[in-house]
Amino acid sequence: MEGASNGGMLYHEVQESKLCAVHCVNTVLQGPFFSEFDLAALASDLDTKERQMMLRGTAASSSTGDFLSEESHNVSLGGDFSIQDPFAITMLVVGTSCKSQEVLQKALEVWDLQVVPFDCTVAEPAQFDPELENAFICNLHDHWFCIRKVNGEWYNFDSLYAAPQHLSKFYLSAYLDSLKGSGWSIFLVRGNFPKECPIFSSEAPNGYGQWLSPEDAERITKLSNLTQARPQRNDMARRHSEQLLSLDETDMQTLSDMEDEDLKAAIAASLIDSSSAIASAEASNHETENKDGQEKTA
Repeated sequence: MEGASNGGMLYHEVQESKLCAVHCVNTVLQGPFFSEFDLAALASDLDTKERQMMLRGTAASSSTGDFLSEESHNVSLGGDFSIQDPFAITMLVVGTSCKSQEVLQKALEVWDLQVVPFDCTVAEPAQFDPELENAFICNLHDHWFCIRKVNGEWYNFDSLYAAPQHLSKFYLSAYLDSLKGSGWSIFLVRGNFPKECPIFSSEAPNGYGQWLSPEDAERITKLSNLTQARPQRNDMARRHSEQLLSLDETDMQTLSDMEDEDLKAAIAASLIDSSSAIASAEASNHETENKDGQEKTA
């Protein structure tokens, strides 16, 4: 199942503060289904359940007290959320503390979606052919983003990009391998994706989401890449100018002499080439004249 079509439009959210987890969930669902307040409410519910489980212990230890006194284990003050590994659930027992990682999972469960670690046995088919899937969630440190198939085409919906970037089917596998090699955690998202999200305007009401046609996304990506390339070229030119300005009079004179010598060498080479060309032309003309004279005599 390929998920939301939205009339062929792509839903993308650009990075706002540290809300990449919100952006990730919404691009998986292809619509502004969750806000940061929604995920914060889920995190609060999970914190309450964790504390209740810890209090059920028969002999709460000091580590349990530390756990109960800490801030939320599921959302940081900066807005970072966690994700659950459903195949490695840690039991909460007396004398231990566990940092729950369920917020993104719980948000996606609302839409009957499951999060599956890419390296588990259940995901083996996807390891050989990721094209079989519909969505991936990628995480490294505090950053989350989604790779999603929309209308049969794959896109990278990283919120750090100005627009979703198209991925060919061949590059998809290579890109996932590259992420894994760089230490990223990758999860599959499986289940019944939302079919449609009502689109009232090109911009989402949350202020950082927008719907784009594939053509608009490609145009924005090209423009963004061009804009990023210009400062690099300008920076190279600036460093070259600074190097020239840092030269003293002796260095400048040496450079000038070198340039003069190069110029003289170039002129000499040009004269040699010209002389050779003239001599060759004269020889050719002389040979032609001799040949014409012999024909007239004959």
